[in-house]
Amino acid sequence: MLQLTNVCKTFNKGTVNEKRALTNITLHLQPGDFVTIIGGNGAGKSTLLNLIAGAFPCDSGSIVLDSVDVTRLPEHKRAKYLGRVFQDPMRGTAGDMNIEENLAMAYRRGKSRTLRWGITSEERTLYKERLKVLDLGLENRLTSKVGLLSGGQRQALTLLMATLQKPQLLLLDEHTAALDPKTADTVLQQTKKIVEEQNLTAMMVTHNMRQAIELGNRIIMMGSGHILFDIGGEEKKHLKVDDLLKRFQTAEGHELDNDRMLLS
Repeated sequence: MLQLTNVCKTFNKGTVNEKRALTNITLHLQPGDFVTIIGGNGAGKSTLLNLIAGAFPCDSGSIVLDSVDVTRLPEHKRAKYLGRVFQDPMRGTAGDMNIEENLAMAYRRGKSRTLRWGITSEERTLYKERLKVLDLGLENRLTSKVGLLSGGQRQALTLLMATLQKPQLLLLDEHTAALDPKTADTVLQQTKKIVEEQNLTAMMVTHNMRQAIELGNRIIMMGSGHILFDIGGEEKKHLKVDDLLKRFQTAEGHELDNDRMLLS
């Protein structure tokens, strides 16, 4: 479904600020895999998602998505294959447009654009049904400006927009990190529900080890631009936070130095 082969990325190559972000990353996702990705600061987690999304090109290696080689495709051409939710709730929606207009943009992703913009009654019914699942009362506020919503409401809306047309791959980059604990939990539970109901293939970067263990069927820990380990199946079901810390120390030769992960 997703095949990364020997993917490398170095920033500011040839300068004093050179930073090798990813080194020979090889990763294969099967359809329906829900992979959580953890690691310390600078491990390469977000860089990995950005390379898959096409936010910047990889230096070498290949990225194949559902049998399509997207390695050299620009970001806007990959968008039709992907759904994405960022850490910043403001990035995934247009604040000066209302809720149904934002949903209409997402619904038309990958389709031919015409001068006709009108939202049909069938579409409006669909939007209300999907919004009702979020249990935030947004189904009764279709004409409200998105800029008036709270951060949690906007992030839940972004999640819905990213999955309104089933993406081949859903990318979640610490999408609950900027929310308060209660709202974060709500968005996380909605994420789990949507991924399971639509049988989505997903990758979720998180700093929360417990989230990483509890969600999905695979967990990947990254460090210094490498995949340190990739655990799935029965082994993952019995994992505990202490196990992850010990594995990290064994792989990297030092303890994990990341307060956000240690305190989660």
